Amino acid sequence: MKKLINRPDDVLADSLVGYASAHPEVRVDHERRIVYRTEPKERGKVAVVSGGGTGHEPLHGGYVGRGMLDAAVAGEVFTSPTPDQVAAAIAGVDGGAGVLQIVKNYTGDVMNFDMAAELAAAETGVQVETVLVADDVAVEDSLFTAGRRGVGTTVLVEKIVGAAAEEGRDLASLAALGRRVSESGRSMGMALTSCTVPAAGKPTFELPDDEMEIGVGIHGEPGRHREKVGPASEIAKLLVEPVLDDLDFTGAPVIALLNGLGGTPLIELYLMYGEVAKLLEAAGVTVARRLVGNYITSLDMAGSSLTLLRADDELLSLWDAPVVTPGLRWGA
Repeated sequence: MKKLINRPDDVLADSLVGYASAHPEVRVDHERRIVYRTEPKERGKVAVVSGGGTGHEPLHGGYVGRGMLDAAVAGEVFTSPTPDQVAAAIAGVDGGAGVLQIVKNYTGDVMNFDMAAELAAAETGVQVETVLVADDVAVEDSLFTAGRRGVGTTVLVEKIVGAAAEEGRDLASLAALGRRVSESGRSMGMALTSCTVPAAGKPTFELPDDEMEIGVGIHGEPGRHREKVGPASEIAKLLVEPVLDDLDFTGAPVIALLNGLGGTPLIELYLMYGEVAKLLEAAGVTVARRLVGNYITSLDMAGSSLTLLRADDELLSLWDAPVVTPGLRWGA
């Protein structure tokens, strides 16, 4: 294993030290491993919290800032944060209007964020609502989940709900908005290589040089099947067709995210987006906004995922609203 690390057990702690040094616009609670805004949102507005296992950067800590998250809670690599960590984040950001949690559908995350909401309500009386993201069309159940996995739509929910929270919308309306976005998004991914968790020191799964995993999860979970590596035009079909088969994306503006999983160069991601764009146009899908790059990764995995969100004028307006975070920034 070749990694730019000190000790495998210290990767998260050391990374958060570097992250805080690189981004003075965020503040890190190193004991509880929580990333906060340096300048908190004004009191009287709903706070938005997310988090999960690390290894998916820039998700979630990279999306803390104006127009997105108020705090992100970091677990160890591919491991949920504890209920105490999440409860501390809730208490740390509550401004009197309640807290909205955005949670990816993984068993540990769901359980620990639910427990944290109960702890926070019991200890401080803060009202907490939860939006669950379960958008992966590849599998219904996996090694980590009961039901669909939460993947790329998480980024879109955090951006859109974060913008609405910045406007001052109340907790109930933000929760309803987040659920609408979550239900309107679908994702599908593929991998050319496995990823290597530092603590394990070896690839999560073996994948022959001439094969690819279709429907892979962001923790290296297996997907629908394996097949021989083909040209990008054929791989694009394997991402686009299952997404379009699962939800009708015609007749409405669509936000498209062509995401890298950490080990794929941007030149290949743009090439892939070109192939995806041709397929979407041929299918009558109107892409109104698009994002290409590494936004929800799986350590050093080579591969890509496609997320489509069926939007409307309101969602596009919230998508376009200013955002100032280390991982996403425009309009400011």
